[in-house]
Amino acid sequence: MKNIDSIKNSAGFQRIYAGRHSVSDRNLVVYEGGGSGKIGIVCSKKVGNSVVRHHFARIIREIYRKHKAHLRKDKDIVVIARSAAKDQGFTETEASFVKLVKRLSVYEEQPSSTAGE
Repeated sequence: MKNIDSIKNSAGFQRIYAGRHSVSDRNLVVYEGGGSGKIGIVCSKKVGNSVVRHHFARIIREIYRKHKAHLRKDKDIVVIARSAAKDQGFTETEASFVKLVKRLSVYEEQPSSTAGE
């Protein structure tokens, strides 16, 4: 399995939070900021135990991998789980993610030609 580019340190997350560009629904909060097309996933203990949190992170990584060709390469994304996200399946979480990144103008209907490298 190929690893995805992810935001790994606190400074990266803080940089995106400082930009204050976010949208949300009952399941997710998505922040966007300038960068190089990385993703950060945040899931607090309010969502559930370790198993539940890691399951959510795997779902988000798979959704990101599936839609990476449509996401802008000059934007970093941070996805934050809300406690309602634990009750949602893959399809509902994917629909929520796509809806939110479209609202942020990070999603492009035509996939970029450099995707899937």
